[in-house]
Amino acid sequence: MNASTNHALSISDVKVSYGKTQVIHGISMDIAEGETFGLIGLNGAGKTTLIKSILGLRDIQSGDIHVFGQERKQMESRRRYAYLPERFDPPWFLSGIEFIKFSMKLYGVPFSDEQARDAAVRLALDPAALDRRVQTYSKGMRQKLGLMGTIMTGCGLFILDEPMSGLDPRARAAVKDMLLETKAQGRTIFLSSHILSDMDEICDRVGVLHEGVLRYLGPPAGLKAQTGTDHLERAFLKLIEKPSLAA
Repeated sequence: MNASTNHALSISDVKVSYGKTQVIHGISMDIAEGETFGLIGLNGAGKTTLIKSILGLRDIQSGDIHVFGQERKQMESRRRYAYLPERFDPPWFLSGIEFIKFSMKLYGVPFSDEQARDAAVRLALDPAALDRRVQTYSKGMRQKLGLMGTIMTGCGLFILDEPMSGLDPRARAAVKDMLLETKAQGRTIFLSSHILSDMDEICDRVGVLHEGVLRYLGPPAGLKAQTGTDHLERAFLKLIEKPSLAA
């Protein structure tokens, strides 16, 4: 597999172990520029380990990971992606607007108060809340702030771990709209989520990771057709329960 610059992310035969226990078993996949890709799996399937490996926060036993053609730990590759963790806790002493300024400064992006408050409105976050310290925020408000700080960096690749976590239906719809707008700008989104209806709605392709093995890679519709089900959640469960259905 070549680390083509046409790919935002290239993962080639990656294996990861914790001690003597192998948790990622030779995963390979390419994520195209401008693609929205969803990683699906049960708790403990290896999703977070794979994401940490992409970010260079976890050593890999073998294989290669490239971001826009650059090896994952090179500074040039790290400048081209932004990451939102599942448990996002911004510095409590900052206001929301100060956190946005800080995030954009890290990437050398000019700050616009108007753009920040407009983004807050689009995510169903009261713009006035941006002037308060984040210690006053609910979990959902912190999640929205984190997404704003990530997307507004303008990076080519966004790695989002459970971005819908803690959000009500209205906020989830707003986040999905923002992600679709981001994709329309030609940017790449790599996300994991347990809310498979959202993945079905916004992802071009999904990967099913089960017990450290990539069991399916392709469009959501393909997985539903392969398993003879109408809903992505049911298709996922049927796939992992019946090994004979693995791609």
